[in-house]
This record gives sequence, C-alpha cells and structure tokens, in this order.
Amino acid sequence: MGEHHLVSTEWPRSTRMLLGPNTVSNSIGDIHRNKRKVFSKIFSHEALESYLPKIQLVIQDTLRAWSSHPEAINVYQEAQKLTFRMAIRVLLGFSIPEEDLAHLFEVYQQFVENVFSLPVDLPFSGYRRGIQARQILQKGLEKAIREKLQCTQGKDYSDALDLLIESSKEHGKEMTMQELKDGTLELIFAAYATTASASTSLIMQLLKHPTVLEKLREELRAHGILHSGGCPCEGTLRLDVLSGLRYLDCVIKEVMRLFTPISGGYRTVLQTFELDGFQIPKGWSVMYSIRDTHDTAPVFKDVNVFDPDRFSQARSEDKDGRFHYLPFGGGVRTCLGKHLAKLFLKVLAVELASTSRFELATRTFPRITLVPVLHPVDGLSVKFFGLDSNQNKILPETEAMLSATV
Repeated sequence: MGEHHLVSTEWPRSTRMLLGPNTVSNSIGDIHRNKRKVFSKIFSHEALESYLPKIQLVIQDTLRAWSSHPEAINVYQEAQKLTFRMAIRVLLGFSIPEEDLAHLFEVYQQFVENVFSLPVDLPFSGYRRGIQARQILQKGLEKAIREKLQCTQGKDYSDALDLLIESSKEHGKEMTMQELKDGTLELIFAAYATTASASTSLIMQLLKHPTVLEKLREELRAHGILHSGGCPCEGTLRLDVLSGLRYLDCVIKEVMRLFTPISGGYRTVLQTFELDGFQIPKGWSVMYSIRDTHDTAPVFKDVNVFDPDRFSQARSEDKDGRFHYLPFGGGVRTCLGKHLAKLFLKVLAVELASTSRFELATRTFPRITLVPVLHPVDGLSVKFFGLDSNQNKILPETEAMLSATV
C-alpha cells in the first residue's frame, strides 16, 4: 500500500532492460497510473466476453491434439505452447503462419530464460542472448502489427491490440510503434509463463485428486454443461455461466494459493519507514513474498493440503483480512490480467473435466522448482485419451483389434 510514496517498483536491471522502458511494470508515478488506465480496457468484462469463444476453441484444439498423440506429452512444455498461441492468436489477433509462429516461440523461450539473468553484456552471456532474442521478437512483432493495422476490417470481435490502440486514443495519446511493440511483448510475457505454470499445476492437482475432478464434473452436470451420460453439451461457454460455477472457482483459487506461479515482487525504499517494529532504511531493496504469505497466513487451515472447499461460502477462509491471499499481488500494482488468467484456467478446467481422460505416465509425480516460475522439474508426463460420448477411452484401431482378439 506504500507504492509511489514509501516504496517504488524495482525489477532487476536485466528484466527492466529486456522488457523495455515503455511497459506498465517498469513505469512509476503518474506514468504508471495513466498506463494502467489505458491497459485496463483490454481486461474489461466486455473484452473478456469477446475473448472467451476464441480461448475455448484454442483449448479444445489443443486437447484434441494431446489426445491424438500416441505417446505421453510433457504438459509444462505443451502448456507453454498453448499460452503463447493464446497470446498471439487471441489476445493480439496476429495471423502469423504456423512455421513462423513456431520459430517465434523458440526465440521467445530464449528471451524468457534470460529475462532474470545477470545484467552483464558480454558475448555468450545470458543477458546478451536475451537482448538478441528481444531484437528478433521486436522485429517480428513490428511486422505483425503493421500487417494487422492494414487489414482490420471484417472481424467479429475486438482483440487486445485493437482495444489498446483505441484506449490510448481515448486517453489523448496515440501510441508509437515502439510503445506498441513493448506493449505487445509485455502482454505476451504476462500471459505466457505464469499461465502455463498455473495450467500445469491445475492438471497435476486434478490427477492427484480424482474426487475433486468428479465433484467438478457433478457441478458441470448440474449447470447443463455436461450431460448425465457424460458427453459435453454443444455450444460455447458464457461468462455468466462460468461465474455461476462456484466449485470451479474454489478449485482455481486453491491452485493459485498452493502453487502461486511467481514468488513475489521487488521494491526499493523511497523513505525510511517502520513495519511491525522494524525500521526499513531509505535506499534498501525489499521484496514481498506471495508464497510465504500463503504459507504463514493464520486464516488458512492445513496450509499444505489441497482443499478447494476452504474457499466455499461455508468456510471462506480468504475473507478474513485483506492481504492473506494475494496470488496476483495487491494494491496499485495488482496484476491487470488476473481476470483473464482466471478465465483461461476456468475454461481449461471445464474442457478437461468434460472432454478428457488423462493419466500420469510416470510412477511418481515430479519435484517442483520455483525458478523462474513454479513448474515441475522435467515437466509433467501425462497420457491423454480420446473419448466417446460417454467419456470412455477411444482405443487406437490396432489396440482395439488386439483387445477383441484376446
């Protein structure tokens, strides 16, 4: 709550340089306030409503591809591809050919891997690789932006880039090409790593807790999203329907509590102040820890247990106090895209529960690492299966013949 007068945001130098000077995360004071106003239109209720059908289609296509794959897949790697595709196709509305998109994804991975590197600009250093990746990305983004600006007619929805350009004009300042490139890169960065992390954690918890998955399916049946026979109902989801799925909301909240993608946020102290009897000197660098807050908050019972019902109306453990539960940060730096992230996770959970069967392909679940974002070491190996209308596995033709023979 002391942003702009007691403390100021301070990302590591490498992060500031690689993300660029025109981003929301790097701006402070009035510039930060104005940028948030411009970007807030991207995440309005109307904007989310327009993204929803596209997000659902991307997820459905991805799950079909996973189910048709003969071997187990690495969920974390595939989730990264999924969230990158969502950012490029849905958020930004870029029509980039598949081959170019695959190359851009590889470059973007190199960019993300080095965004927290030591800021030493020497040949073969991580920071230099990050700079080179940023240059390639910005060149590709500029090409895509210019092509998009030349053909914006005939669309049935407004994407985030359209809204960003429109919002900046409404606030009296047309964005330069450099600001657009930095803005789109920040949007991809915000939508990519953290959402891939949370998506992987969601799938892992549904595997670990089949009773949670079944309870989620019961809720979908009760709301007409899943027929009693098991097959999903036709048609696209709507925001009002998703908001009415209370247990689904609890599941997503619990995933974000126990498996928060990022550890916290960096600040620098603008003036000496006191906190709980401790003096924090001017000029010091400080960090607030989301993960430690969730682990030590007195409102949560059995903190290490995955228990979605802790967020139910009957218990509402997160309602006591303001900052016990903060997976998206708090105060004026609260994540602008938190509603989009939760929307994506809810759609993924609905599609997983209504159209997928999946099994862990290893004997044990992998260890979890926290850097640069929370994710399973070596990914998460899972076998997905195609389904018939009653949610039974569809066997490959050769396997079906062998079973019949036996």
